[in-house]
Order: sequence, then structure tokens, then C-alpha cells
Amino acid sequence: MAASSPSSSMLSIPGARSFRSLSKEKIMNSPSSTRQSRKTLTASYVSAVSHKEESSSIEDEMSLSESITYTVHIPASPDHQPMSATATVRSMDPEIATEAEQQQFVVSSAVMMMETEEAGYPQLASARGFMCSVEGCNRNAMQEERGESMLPCDCGYKICHQCHVDALKTSGKCPGCKDQYRSSNSSGDESPRDAAQPRALPLPAGIDSNKMERRLSLLKTKSLKSSKSLDFDHSRWLYATKGTYGYGNAVWPKEDGYAGGNKTGIGAQPDFNDRSRRPLSRKAHVSAGILSPYRLLVLIRMVVLGFFLAWRVKNPNTDAMWLWGMSVVCEIWFAFSWVLDQLPKLFPMNRMTDLQVLKEKFERPSPQNPLGRSDLPGMDVLVSTADPEKEPPLTTCNTILSILAADYPLEKLSCYLSDDGGALLTFEALAEAASFARVWVPFCRKHIIEPRNPETYFLLRGDPTKNKMSSDFVKDRRRVKRAYDEYKVRINGLPDVIQRRSNAYNAKEEMHSTYNEIEKGTDLYEAVKVQKATWMADGTHWPGTWASPGKEHARGDHAAIIQVVLAPPRSEPLMGSADEENLIDTTDIDIRLPMLVYVSREKRPGYDHNKKAGAMNAMVRTSAIMSNGAFILNLDCDHYIYNSEALREAMCFFMDRGGDRICYVQFPQRFEGVDPNDRYANHNTVFFDVNMRALDGLQGPFYVGTGCVFRRTALYGLDPPQHTEHPGSGALTVAREPLDASIVAEAINVISCTCEEKTEWGKRVGWIYGSVTEDVVTGFRMHNRGWRSIYCVTKLDAFRGTAPINLTDRLHQVLRWATGSVEIFFSRNNALFASPRMKFLQRVAYLNVGIYPFTSIFLLVYCFLPAFSLISNQFIVKQLNLAFLVYLLTITLTLCMLALLEVKWSGITLEEWWRNEQFWVIGGTSAHLAAVFQGLLKVIAGVNISFTLTSKSGAEEEGNIYADLYVVKWSSLMIPPISIILTNLIAIAIGSSRQIYSEIPQWSKLLGSVFFSLWVLFHLYPFAKGLMGKGGHIPTIIYVWSGLIAVIISLMFVYISPPAGSVTGTRTAFQFF
Repeated sequence: MAASSPSSSMLSIPGARSFRSLSKEKIMNSPSSTRQSRKTLTASYVSAVSHKEESSSIEDEMSLSESITYTVHIPASPDHQPMSATATVRSMDPEIATEAEQQQFVVSSAVMMMETEEAGYPQLASARGFMCSVEGCNRNAMQEERGESMLPCDCGYKICHQCHVDALKTSGKCPGCKDQYRSSNSSGDESPRDAAQPRALPLPAGIDSNKMERRLSLLKTKSLKSSKSLDFDHSRWLYATKGTYGYGNAVWPKEDGYAGGNKTGIGAQPDFNDRSRRPLSRKAHVSAGILSPYRLLVLIRMVVLGFFLAWRVKNPNTDAMWLWGMSVVCEIWFAFSWVLDQLPKLFPMNRMTDLQVLKEKFERPSPQNPLGRSDLPGMDVLVSTADPEKEPPLTTCNTILSILAADYPLEKLSCYLSDDGGALLTFEALAEAASFARVWVPFCRKHIIEPRNPETYFLLRGDPTKNKMSSDFVKDRRRVKRAYDEYKVRINGLPDVIQRRSNAYNAKEEMHSTYNEIEKGTDLYEAVKVQKATWMADGTHWPGTWASPGKEHARGDHAAIIQVVLAPPRSEPLMGSADEENLIDTTDIDIRLPMLVYVSREKRPGYDHNKKAGAMNAMVRTSAIMSNGAFILNLDCDHYIYNSEALREAMCFFMDRGGDRICYVQFPQRFEGVDPNDRYANHNTVFFDVNMRALDGLQGPFYVGTGCVFRRTALYGLDPPQHTEHPGSGALTVAREPLDASIVAEAINVISCTCEEKTEWGKRVGWIYGSVTEDVVTGFRMHNRGWRSIYCVTKLDAFRGTAPINLTDRLHQVLRWATGSVEIFFSRNNALFASPRMKFLQRVAYLNVGIYPFTSIFLLVYCFLPAFSLISNQFIVKQLNLAFLVYLLTITLTLCMLALLEVKWSGITLEEWWRNEQFWVIGGTSAHLAAVFQGLLKVIAGVNISFTLTSKSGAEEEGNIYADLYVVKWSSLMIPPISIILTNLIAIAIGSSRQIYSEIPQWSKLLGSVFFSLWVLFHLYPFAKGLMGKGGHIPTIIYVWSGLIAVIISLMFVYISPPAGSVTGTRTAFQFF
């Protein structure tokens, strides 16, 4: 406890008062002001607990009633020998304040310096020093712990503590210089106390601080010197006295270890490594050995690109200015686009969580929570679906089952399924899933099943009994597997069941109508026709969409529906039993299920329902009324929970220090059913493992539409707490109430067509409208208000889903994303208009989102340039000189080295990086180009864009899960890539033939042009392979259309720039050789 200055000798402990802040009346009336001697061994102590019945007389007199005192005890040791009974005890204050400051300033620590008669040991407060300079006083002057004099006045006048208190009480002036005392805090070189310094360890309970035996070890023998050595016998000293090792994680004494007698044993050691005090998450920065070279290469490539572009501008090809001009413009744009993409990657970040700490912090039994009930916040899971034909009900229901079986407190978890199609098939499939969940969820909890999607679990390869030690696991698994197969058969048979049921009820309705008309005396020549309705199992009309669309029962025209399929569970656990009627033995297994709600919002003609964004906002309002979870998980119907602890992973960030400024936690998207070679980069690993990790080091990753946990208040459009403190959100923050008819009625009201009129929904609150990529816009708005997001990559994938492996479906998916980006660029959500709360590099990342589709224009031109060069016998440079080759080599090598380093710190493979590069060219020359024109049509002409829903594969075809990969579906998006491929192939043939039969061949131009043509063809190889199909058959239309375009382009350039040696008598005469 030594200190280098008087001010630093004070212990900074929250909750305590400084000794000088006590009233002078208490100081003057305390026993320490009159008593001349008191034995103590401790150099100083600070009381760590506030207890009136056990405090010492000194502590009682020197502590205010409302203050908290702290104690740090230094026990007896060989260097701290017992003192005589005449030792003087004085309270010394290392920092002296004026009387005015004593009334205003309250510090966070209290120190009581105890004097002893031992001298010569500088760290003891009793070491002899100078005498008090006040006439008639023979006390020692004030000293700090190291024995150095403490001078309360700058004049250097030495004074004891008692005389100093008297001077403050009478005049407040120094007896030496007669000037007023100044507080040591007014000195400029004194550092303020840290109020957050941790508290000192407390003394053992039951120890009286007044007793001498607490602070003094009385000797029981005459000498502790060894007979054979003059050294101090430490072992004998510990045995013969009540000396201890003090307090710490090595030894902790019993509660009465200092109380006297022979009770000197070792007590139960406190939990010094209490995990609840540890952080819930931590950052794992990328190694400097990887990141520093990575940043250096980025800088080098940027400089080289600058010099290269300057060289290209200064050295035009005068023989083919049109070719040179197009290539230079394209290269400048490519450099700009690369910089936008590369700058946000300079600060990649990895994060780790500690689920055990989360459990101990929020679910550990305590005196206030003896049953150990979870204190985690509520979680509402929102799942959206729209069309049961393209999104199979079995896939949707398996996603629901994985949510119901998630490892999260049951009473805090609620699941909502939004059926935007209002289909009875989805509704009854959900009811079947709820029934099967009563078997599946207890089975998962009993045997700790992973993953908890039954379809995925039962299709896992390998030994299912691995790490399973329960004797009835095999029996339970066999029974549950049989129940699941029966459940799948029921789901698959639902369309036929609904149709037969509806036909029967409709026939009955026709008979009743015909009978009623006959009774009225109407002559009927045929049966009365009634509207073909869709009937539920209870014999009532389905209020949603009918199979035969009718008025108020069609897609886009039906009533609002809310059905609580599974009621909210009670707070107390409900244990199962070994009843024979149960499929499996659920003894000691909680069989409760989370709340499950079916939602279908109202749709009427003439209203803009805003597609998926509108459905999500309807669920947000419904969940606010029915469960009001503080956090919201958004999932697509084909993305299920693969890791049952994924929700807890997200909570580690929200509940950690600084988590109140996090708007959402985004998980990476992982896909199943993708072909092993990932021909069309469906896994998208470069984006999810490189770009998103890098954004996590800035303000956070983008929101990508699914697998994201939101803070509800962030969705409501509120600012983060560092900008605006929100006392609450009204009724949206109250606890869950029992469901009744009034609550359901209110929930139905908030999903009506008119609910959002004249409100901020879709503009500032909830998912933002106006773009087909509402996810990116919603995340942008949150970051623009100052929120930050987190990217959570778990060891076991948090979520898994399906991806379109067919080429046409993949291109249409990319087209939708690119069109949304174009819409963002031409809207107020452009990053150029972002607020100052958004970080610069985060703004660059969002700017790149809106700009990248426009790269397709330049990419399309650049892919045709090699063919133009071969046909015209020109090149983008006048000649292949050394400077051009050095620049080209440097740019290529730096790109390759950057790729290697990205692979190193992101964990992806080189093959995945190359597949991403290939599909960047495929998508850029097809879908991105179409997106630019569609986006311009929408912005300029107001033409609305409609997209078809991406189909989700629901079953295998003849046992081949990759059968859809080989299906060729013609699309106009395929025309540009096919034209590029055929044009370059024809151009290579023309250029090679010209040089072979030329009298003076120019091989340098041929090699340069052929190299770039092959570069284009290698990138488009997966596209060409996809066109071949499984049997290598190419549709005839592809030959006709692409061949026609290739011939036209070739003839046009031969006509404009005839080859050398051609017949030029007429404009139309030319020859190839």
C-alpha cells in the first residue's frame, strides 16, 4: 500500500468517504484525539463492509451513518513484530482540504493510518520521523506509509495530525506561514482518484476490529530463533502464534481464524474466479503477421494502379483510339470499384462468446432466485412464408420444430409464422407440426439432439449412437423416427385431404341449395351451382385464400387471421412421466412448449402490401401485443436453427457491457444441398466470411434478410442510448399478460390494411419499404442513427438453409439483389446522404452496395474488347513494351497475394475464392446488367418490378439431390454471356488464322489478345457447363440466338476495320486471310 505521493496513497474505493470529509466535530470528539496509545500491527486498513454491530469503536466514530467503509487487513508476519501496549494510535489524513471543501467534496475512499512504535521499517506507518513544529507539542509529524513527511502546506511546515486539525478548526491557516491551507486536489500535477477502483477484500465475518488479538499475534514462547541458526524460524513462528498468511486465493482463513484460542485452521476459499464477473464476449483480432502485410499489399496495389492508369492515359494507341479509349475508361472504373470494395476490409474482426458465463450470470440460483429461473430477456422468432407451392410446407414446419426445440427459456420464447398467401395448407401443416412437437421436443431435450430439425437429423451420416449413453436412446430414436415418417406422410397428403374434404362439403352445400329451391317451387333443369369454398376440418369456411378464388377469398383479397396454435407455457416446469401412453419416457424432462402463433395479415385490392417487409412489420406489431419479447429473431421459412444455442450466442453480445448500443446480431448464412463443386458460388463464402467479418471491425455487418436477432427498440426507430436516453416505449415494454379474447382482437386489428396509414411504419419504424432489398435498407437506417451491429460466427453453424442450385434460379436471385442495390443508389438511402453518426469506412461499404451493379456496363464492354482486338488486329496498347508488362505483372501478383492472405484470415479456400471470381463475371454480364436497366426504368419511368419467389427444393428427384443442377431453364439473362463466349471463340479463330497466313505475323498482339480472351472464357466456364445440362444437350434457341449475335458483331468490325491485305476496291469487299 505504499504510494509515491500523498494523494496517491489514498485508496480509491467506491462507496466510501475520505477521512477528511468527516465533520470536524466528529474528528475532535473521537477517542483518537485524546487517547495516547493503542496497540496495532496493521500499517493501514480500509473497512470493506458496513455493519454497525461488528464495527470497531474507531470505525463507529469516524464513519457517517450512511457511508460504507472498507477494510484491507495486513496480518502479523516475521517483519511485523508485536508492539508494546504503549503504542500510539493516531488517524492520519494524507490529503487535507479546506473547511469549505470538506462540506462539498466527498471522495470514494477512506484511509486510517495507524502508528506503531516500530522504527527502521519504512513501509510501517509507525516509523520515527520529524517532530511536530508546534510549540509545546511532542508528537511525531505526519508521515505517509513509506515514512516520508507529509506537508499539508507548501511552506514545508511540519505538523502532527492533531495540531493540523486544531488549526483547521480555529482559523484554517498554517501555523508556519499564516496562509490558508489549500487542498492537494487543486494542484495541477495530482491525478484524480479512479472511482471505479475495485474494493478491497473484506475481513472475515465475526471479527471485532477493536480487539488487539485481531491485529496482533501474541508470542507464546520466549524466542523464535533457531538454536542452530540466527535466522528467523518462520514455520515455528506460524505454529506457535496466531500468525496467518492473510487473505487470498492461496489460503483463506476460517471466519474465526483471528479471534483467538487455537482456531487457526483454513476455511472454505471464496470463488475468486467467479465466472459471472467475466465478460460474455471478447474480440479476437486477426494476427498482425497476417493483417500488416495485407494492408501493405493493399497500399502497394493502390499506388501501382495509380501509376498504371496514369501511364495508360499518357500513352494512347493512336492506331486504335476507340479501343484504347474504351479500355482506359473501363480500367479506371474497375480501379475505383476495387478501392470501394477493398477499403472496408482493412479491419477484420473475429468474436468469441462464453455461454457458461451467460448461464451463471442469468440462470444461477441465488438468494433472490432460489429456483434458478432464467433472467434472460424474451425472444420472439418471426418466420415468413408466402406460397406453399414454391415453399413446401414440410420445409416450413421443420423450421418451426427447430425453433420450438431451441435451447432457450420456454416462457421467454415465442414463435410466429406469417403466411402471406393465407393458405389452408400451411395452416393445417402447422397444426400437424405442433402435434408432432409434443414428441420431438422432449426427445431433443432428453438426449441433447443436434441439429433439431428432424429431417436433417435423421439424414445425418455416421453412427447416431455416438456420445449417447442413455440406455433407452435406441428405443426412443426408433419410435420418434417412426412418428416422424408418419408425420411426413400426413403433411404430404394434406393437399389431397383438403381437396376431398372441400369437395364433399361443397357437394353437400349444392344439395341443400337445390333442395331449398325445389321447396320454393322453382323449376330446376340442373343442380344449383354454389361457390367452391375451401373448408376446414371443423366444417367451417377457411377465412383465407380458397383453392377456387372467390370474393374476399383470393390471393391479395382475404381477411386477417391469427390463431394461437400452442398457448403460452406456464412459468413452472412441467415434468413428464413414464406413462405407457407416452411415446417415450419423459421422466424429469420438461415437456412444455413455447407459444406458437399463425398470422396471416389482411389483404385487400387497392392497397400496397409491401411484400415481405409489410409481412414482417405486421408480425412485429402482433408480437408486441401478444408476447412483447425484447429481442426478435428473423428467419426465412427454409432457414432452420442448426445450433440449438444460437439464441444464447446472440444474448452474449446484447447482455454484455456496451450491449445496449447493439441494434442487431447477424449470423452468417450457411446452405445445404449445394453441389460439392459449388459451381455457381451458392455458399457465397467470400461475402459472409471476408466482407462481413471485415465490416464487424467497423460499425458492424449488413443485415442480410435472415438469421438476424434484432433489438426491438432499434426496430421502432429509436436512437442508441449514447445519443438519446429512452425511459421506455410505453405499452411495448410491459410484461406479458395472459392471452384472452381482447388481446387477440387487438392483435388482429394491427394487421389490417389500414393500420399503417398515416404512421411511420415502413418509413422510420420496422422494416423499411421502397426496395426489393428491404433488409439492406433497414440495416442502413439503424447504422445511420448511430447503432452498431455484431457479426457472430459460431463453431457449429447457427442456422442453415437452402439455396437455388439451378443456373436460372441463381441468376434471378442475383437479379433481385442487384435491382435492390440500384434502387438504393437512386434513393435517399444512398450512403452519400448518410448522417455523421455513420463511420467513414462503413459509409464506403454502403456506397459500394449501391454502386456495384453499374460495374456490369464496363465489365460487359471489357469482355468484348479481346474479341474486338483479335478481329481488328489491334490491341489496347500500341505495343507490348516492358512498362506495360511490369505494371500488369505487379497488379496481378498483388491481387493473388491479397487473395492468399484473405484466405488465411477468413478461413475460406482458394477454390471458393476462385468460384466467387467466376460468378462475379457471370452475374456481372447477365443479372447485374439487367438490374441496372430495370432499376433505371423504375426510377425514371416508374415501372414497377415484380419478381418470382425463389423455389425451395422440397424433395429429392430419383435419389439425386443435385438433379435440379442440371435442369436448363431458358432466360433472357443468358443472352449476354452466351454472346461473349461465342464472340471470343470466333475472334480467336479469326486472329489465329490471320497471323498464321500473314506474311509478317505480329505474334505479340495475337498473344496479348488471346490471353485476355482466354481470361474471359475461363471466368465464364461454369456458365457454359451449366448450359450443357446433364446430358450435354443445348437448347436450339441458344445456338440460333447467340450465333446470330456473334456473326453480326464479327461482320460489323471486319467491315469497319478490314484486315491488312484485304480487297478494298469496294466497301463491301473483304477477306479474312
